[in-house]
Amino acid sequence: MGSENKRHTVVISDEATQMLVSHARFLAQVSEPAAMRLIGAFQEKAKSLEQFPERNPWLTDPLISTGKYRKLLLEKRYLLLYQIKESTVYVDAVVDTRQDYGWLL
Repeated sequence: MGSENKRHTVVISDEATQMLVSHARFLAQVSEPAAMRLIGAFQEKAKSLEQFPERNPWLTDPLISTGKYRKLLLEKRYLLLYQIKESTVYVDAVVDTRQDYGWLL
């Protein structure tokens, strides 16, 4: 049984929120519905992390410590990056997969 019924607290960092706003603002210049879908997907996926956040794969990047972040794909091009510490999920970033995110070191 264990973790199937365990609820995690999801904490979204100010930085992740600002990143989401920045991506949505940029996307809205091309398509407002696409920007709204990104925001909706973020809200839905972040909420889903309350249960079984371990289901998503580790972020593998030579510049980022192995086993630090897990990744969750949003709207085909964005990654929600998070860490799990005990019963809390920390959403640290929302990155565009087409850009370099090695600065997350």
